[in-house]
Amino acid sequence: MAHTNESMVSEFVLLGLSNSWELQLFFFAIFSIVYVASVLGNIMIIVVVSSDVHLNSPMYFLLSNLSFIDICQSNFATPKTLVDFFVEHKTISCEGCMAQIFLLHSFVGSEMMLLVAMAYDRFIAICKPLHYSTIMNRRLCIIFVFISWAVGILHSVSHLAFTVDLPFCGPNEVDSFFCDLPLVVELACMDTYEMEIMTLTNSGLISLSCFLALIISYTVILITVRHRSSSGSSKALSTLTAHITVVILFFGPCIYFYIWPFSRLSLDKFLSVFYTVCTPLLNPIIYSLRNEDVK
Repeated sequence: MAHTNESMVSEFVLLGLSNSWELQLFFFAIFSIVYVASVLGNIMIIVVVSSDVHLNSPMYFLLSNLSFIDICQSNFATPKTLVDFFVEHKTISCEGCMAQIFLLHSFVGSEMMLLVAMAYDRFIAICKPLHYSTIMNRRLCIIFVFISWAVGILHSVSHLAFTVDLPFCGPNEVDSFFCDLPLVVELACMDTYEMEIMTLTNSGLISLSCFLALIISYTVILITVRHRSSSGSSKALSTLTAHITVVILFFGPCIYFYIWPFSRLSLDKFLSVFYTVCTPLLNPIIYSLRNEDVK
């Protein structure tokens, strides 16, 4: 009977951001602009870094990989969301819902680890400049990228391993514009307290550990920069400001969602917009507009 009940729900209904037709048109225009800008901006960074020999350095190699992850994150849910603005009954299959959960956590987990790798790159460049070329070689950069993807995928699989077996036999309305893990878990026809604790532990652990590692790294770097001459530290400080801005804007909503993942407010779905749709735009805006080399 348990397996029969699980098969009762074959799709989920996405409630979206609003029922107002005028607001949906407004959101469609905003989402379209941000989506196109995110994809084209990140493609631009990859092309520029790949084609310009002056940008052939570990920092820009990691930056181009960050752009690739942002392109992937832009496409996991936004194209469907744009179509759904013109659909009255917004649905997604169970398989599609699980795919969105898997992709989102893979990309987010990978980006967290890559931001830590970029912080380590800046740490070596500023605190140990004479050893930079020796330590930050291409082989180490490739290892960093591989580890970031491996951690992201393992992080996502650990969530999905428990989610796919949950029995969904009753409510199927997801109060968002994409399948968010905590919102989907709430729909299961069973006590999900243990599942909630595992989600909090898994996501909270990777989010907080990466964030603390970044805070410690950038604190040490800033202290080092302060003790140097103003002429030699101005460029380093500008680069650090860009990195720290991305870290705060990326980890802020992330940590918020997974500190209180199952106690949602109506405002949370709009924070999800920033986290899933606007975050991929941070990379081209901050790293391009604030970076003289890229410009």
